[in-house]
Amino acid sequence: MLRLVSDENFKGEILRGLLRRLPELDLVRVQDAGLAASPDSAVLEWAAGEGRILLTQDRATMPKVAFERVRARHAMPGVFLVSDSMATGQAIDELALAVQCLSPEECRDLVTFFPL
Repeated sequence: MLRLVSDENFKGEILRGLLRRLPELDLVRVQDAGLAASPDSAVLEWAAGEGRILLTQDRATMPKVAFERVRARHAMPGVFLVSDSMATGQAIDELALAVQCLSPEECRDLVTFFPL
């Protein structure tokens, strides 16, 4: 199962639903990792060091920073970018499926947009 980190502004309802659906899910919030208010680059650096895929709803800056890491050949375990207009139940369903079916290698260097 994939290991995840959620960024600071990711919807708590989705996180709680994922954890109810997958109680064994290894999920950390950036706030709990001491990264609150950190720049995107620092969050992605930490995620890479921990082997965690980033959950975000930040379409404005996070994809650009993630692709810059890939171009620079820095580790980038992956980003799951969830539309903020996506229904909570749909987001939980799609993320749970991705977490259970994908391997870390399949997510490496990718920004995956949800809905799929």
